[in-house]
Parts: sequence; structure tokens; C-alpha cells
Amino acid sequence: MRPPRFWTSGPDHPLARVLAPAGAAYGALVSRRMDRAGSRAGCPVLCLGNFTLGGAGKTPAALAVAALLAELGQTPAFLSRGYGGREAGPVRVDPGRHAAAEVGDEPLLLARRAPTIVSRDRPAGASLCRRVGADVIVMDDGLQNPALAKDLSLAVVDAPVGLGNGLPFPAGPLRAPLARQWPHVGGLIVIGDGAPGDALVRAAGTRGLPVHRARLIRETDDWAGRRCLAFAGIGRPAKFFATLAEAGAVIVGRRAFPDHHAYREGELAALAESAHRLGAELVTTEKDAVRLPASVSNRVRVLRVRLTFDGPEGLRRQLRQVLDSAP
Repeated sequence: MRPPRFWTSGPDHPLARVLAPAGAAYGALVSRRMDRAGSRAGCPVLCLGNFTLGGAGKTPAALAVAALLAELGQTPAFLSRGYGGREAGPVRVDPGRHAAAEVGDEPLLLARRAPTIVSRDRPAGASLCRRVGADVIVMDDGLQNPALAKDLSLAVVDAPVGLGNGLPFPAGPLRAPLARQWPHVGGLIVIGDGAPGDALVRAAGTRGLPVHRARLIRETDDWAGRRCLAFAGIGRPAKFFATLAEAGAVIVGRRAFPDHHAYREGELAALAESAHRLGAELVTTEKDAVRLPASVSNRVRVLRVRLTFDGPEGLRRQLRQVLDSAP
């Protein structure tokens, strides 16, 4: 989906006001669901979720948290619903065999770093995580899903965007009213800078919740002066375009697609033709790259980023406490 513009226009926007009753009903339903007790996995479960619909950087955050867990001597496995894929699971993701249409794009990225299980039934997926050798489970998304009990849930926040107009879907981007979500969160991971993120940092502080500041950094810096036709089907394509521009690339064209977009051959041919006409190269994100056909992927450059914490000591300490106290 593409987030509608009125979600960032304030709660008094006419469309937000019209949809507010539906948002209240949806938010109440999700809130009651979140309050249910979940099944224990038999090992610690850490959830990287977000308060809102759409991308906030959960997958890079999950990768960074898994790396910290490995430093602490743990053997993590990722658990994902596999959004956008047709596999119900539980199934272990094999990047050499599975395609994004089967297991989703994010699990393919996660599986490059650690065992990754796709399962719509979270307890069944957790059981398979244990069988493949995990002693801690990292959930990519699932904050609002109560099926599996979590030992720690961290809400990932995209600081420049925050909560939009602060209303539940469809009136706004929230999955449930913020007041009903706070009790299920043990801390924030705030990516980047911005007043919306700062507001959430202050709110977390009043609740005594730790805040872990982070940012996405480029893995290579060879972009200066490159003519690029940039395209992306992620939660916030504008963020990708801005990162590419900050790297010094000359962006001669931008194409934004819906999140998790399944690219068709005709679309890719049109992109390639436009790039050729403009004397540019096609550039996209890692998440988009795993959705491209093999016949095309080697002709598209990828902007690779990773999440780094401004100071990982606080999060490392919180993880250690959770691991020591988990039943």
C-alpha cells in the first residue's frame, strides 16, 4: 500500500475526521487482541515491531539486535510472518531456493545472517526456531500479534515521520491507540533525527522506558557523481531517494512503487529504457533487489545500508537483563 497523504496532515483533516469512527473501532479491536496471553516459546523472544503500519526500519533493527545477541554468546534465529509471500509455514527460508513471492522479501534479507523461519502461526514458527538450534528468537514485526509471549518488545520509530496524525487505521497510520500500545513495549529504537521522533522519546522518558538511538549508514561511498534512476517499493521511498542524494548521486529520475511491490517484466523494461535514455544506471534498495527476476538483478545497482546504534551499551545491557531473567 501507499500511505495516504492525509495521514501526515493532522487529525483535523476532513478525511481523518470522516474515518475516525472506523479507526476507533479498529483500534479497540487490535487493543483487545494485544492484551491476550500468548504461548511460551521455551526460550527468550525479542520482538522488533512498530506502533504504525508501514516501514519504520524493523528489518535493519532486527539484524542489528541479532548481531548484538551473537556478541553476547547467543544463537539467534529470526521469526517472520513472511508478508507478501504465499508460504504459510512454518518453513526455514533458503535464499538459494526460495523467492520473495514464496516467503516475502524481508525474510530473504534476514536469512543471509541467521536461520530464518516464516510462519503465520507464530508458536509453530517458534518451535521450528528451537529445532534449528536457536536459543533466542528475534521477531521481525508482530508487536500487535499476541500468539507468542514476548520477553521484550522494542518499538522501532522512524524519527522524521513518527506517528503521522496519531490516529488508528484507517483514519491514520496507528495500529492501535498509542496509550494502549505503551504497556506492551519495553523500549524504543529511534532511527534518525526529527521532531516527531523526539516527541516519542520524551513520552518514553515519562514512562521510564529506555531509548536506543540509531541511524542507517551506507555500506559503500562510491556514489558521488553517478547518474541514477532510482526506484523503490518500500514503506517510504522518499527516504531511500534522500539517502542516495546525500551520498552524492545525481538522481535524474525517481519512481516510487507500493511497499512489497511485485515488479512485472514490463515495468522493469520501461525503467531500463528510461535509464538508457537519460544516460543513467538503475538503482534500488536491498529489499527491492530480492524481488527482481534474476535476469534483471545483475543490471541494477543496490544501495546497501545497515543500522548502527549511537551507543550500543545501553541496549546490550537491556538484552543481557532479558536473557538472564527470561523463564
